[in-house]
Amino acid sequence: MTPTVDVHAHVLLPEVDALVAGHPGLAGAQALDARRNGPAALAVNGPMVRERIPRLTDVAVRLAAMDAQGVDVQLVSPSPSHYHAWADEETAEKLYRLANEATAAHCAQEPRRLHGLGLVPLQHPDQATHALEHALDQGLLGVEISSHAPGRELSDPAYAALWRRAEETGAILFLHPFGCTLDERLDQWYLSNVVGQPTENAVALSHLIFSGVLDRHPELRLIAAHGGGYLPTHIGRSDHAWSARADVGAGCAHLPSSYLKRLYFDSLVHDPYVLRELIRAVGADRVLLGSDFPFDMGTEDPLGALRAARLSDADFHAVQGGNAAALLPKE
Repeated sequence: MTPTVDVHAHVLLPEVDALVAGHPGLAGAQALDARRNGPAALAVNGPMVRERIPRLTDVAVRLAAMDAQGVDVQLVSPSPSHYHAWADEETAEKLYRLANEATAAHCAQEPRRLHGLGLVPLQHPDQATHALEHALDQGLLGVEISSHAPGRELSDPAYAALWRRAEETGAILFLHPFGCTLDERLDQWYLSNVVGQPTENAVALSHLIFSGVLDRHPELRLIAAHGGGYLPTHIGRSDHAWSARADVGAGCAHLPSSYLKRLYFDSLVHDPYVLRELIRAVGADRVLLGSDFPFDMGTEDPLGALRAARLSDADFHAVQGGNAAALLPKE
């Protein structure tokens, strides 16, 4: 029987927090984060994360929670709060090495059920390929990346070596934003996450499509969190622009919608009708079960959310774990 695989699950790494504690860059980033989230969201976030620390750090507690959800295997990535895109080159190298090693050690406690992803410092493109290689050397399956770095989009030519090496090695790239570039417009009602995360996913994927990155690297194994955000269900607008405007279509060879069938998307869209539309847009073979374990913006019952979409048996089992099995090591 195909195992149930959750590709969107996180680990909190106290080692990384200790590494950056007291760094001047951290204070500035935390101050900006406080402004961007606002006091009401921060008052909720602190207790929410503290309550979930055992599930984020203790493998036994994680496995018990997985059993309760009916999840057999998790693809575990560091909490995006560990990106620390402010870090200088020396700090960034220490950070990615520590994060990769700590994530690998966490997953090694139950290697049959836990597979891990590392981090790359996108703010230092020259380090990105080294960070990917280091993650793979630890036995991780790839790396988690944000939707952008300060001053750089994923379409930046500086990342060409990262895409090339990821394609050559078959590494998994898990696209998971942290923060949002819409800034103060989202300072209330946790809009930085509620609206910001799906916006960042859509923008980042559009950069990869329209710049031709996916033409040059058609075998990239990229998983987009949050169902790819707003892009898959509104891809018709991208197709129209590609057909109607020379400035839009110049960078990529094919209709934007065609590239969605080269990517993977998690199922975390919080609406059964949107999940059905995601599957229609990208294909049932490109959607993977995702929960955002164990955060409050995820789902405690990923299989229940999948059942609510009332898919065919074949599509249900593909999303449940069949598609992910092709990405994971064979037993």
